[in-house]
Amino acid sequence: MIVIIGSINLDLIATVHRLPRPGETVPGDTFVTAPGGKGANQALAARRAGAATRIVGAVGNDPFAGEALELLDKAGVDLSAVHKAESATGTAHILVDRDGENTIAVVPGANADVLPGHVAQAALAAGNHVLLQLEIPIETVCAALEEARRANAISVLNTAPYRPEAAALLADADYVVANETEFDLYADALGLEGADRRARMEAFVAKTGRIVIVTLGGEGAWAAMPDGFVTCPSMKITPVDTVGAGDTFCGYLAAGLAEGLELEAALRQATAAGALACLKSGAQPAIPLRRDVEAATS
Repeated sequence: MIVIIGSINLDLIATVHRLPRPGETVPGDTFVTAPGGKGANQALAARRAGAATRIVGAVGNDPFAGEALELLDKAGVDLSAVHKAESATGTAHILVDRDGENTIAVVPGANADVLPGHVAQAALAAGNHVLLQLEIPIETVCAALEEARRANAISVLNTAPYRPEAAALLADADYVVANETEFDLYADALGLEGADRRARMEAFVAKTGRIVIVTLGGEGAWAAMPDGFVTCPSMKITPVDTVGAGDTFCGYLAAGLAEGLELEAALRQATAAGALACLKSGAQPAIPLRRDVEAATS
């Protein structure tokens, strides 16, 4: 079982000629809505990878709630620990340019009401994989990491979006997943020394004994662990939309680890899934099915 404790949003997505500079208005092409939120995206990715999945989170008592949960429900994600909050369903306001690059502003809404007391609804057990992100209160992430240790569950912390106060939590997770920008910022905050990123990743492992994975966009992913270092190149693609690629990576990574794959094999699967997610628009609608990932990597 993979348990996600995290955010649930509705994404409001506009495609534009190019991303605007501060104070600038640019013309757009299209507008769509799609289910999103890092927690929900990762839950759907884990489920599409074939894992039994439960999500702990919150939505508002508003019309956005049903749409935000629609794809999770259809995929068979366990939604019994999703509660209704008084505040509005969380939203992400996304601009995507013609090269597939994006800017995102997130309004937490009900995600701010995912509190430490809700962690008990995860019903964690030994051997579960707990997947966390930083779009819910830090206190809740901290409580989830503590509960994972108590239950002898395996914790995977995705450090997105970057929050400087989360640096102290990284050593509490069994696996830390960061993109290259996030890792560099956290490395600075933790005072990790090294001539380059690989050296700083290895310094993190030496300091904490944990495993750190850094995603590198089109270059793939690196992983540093106590007994070695792994590099995993990405498939070569022409991206349509990079929204949700990192979440797809995290969900597939957790699924691979939960089914007992070695880290290198889990990385290959996750990297391929993240690349495939860039070939369609939107976050959740673009998450590939397991059979598509296997076909692309066979």
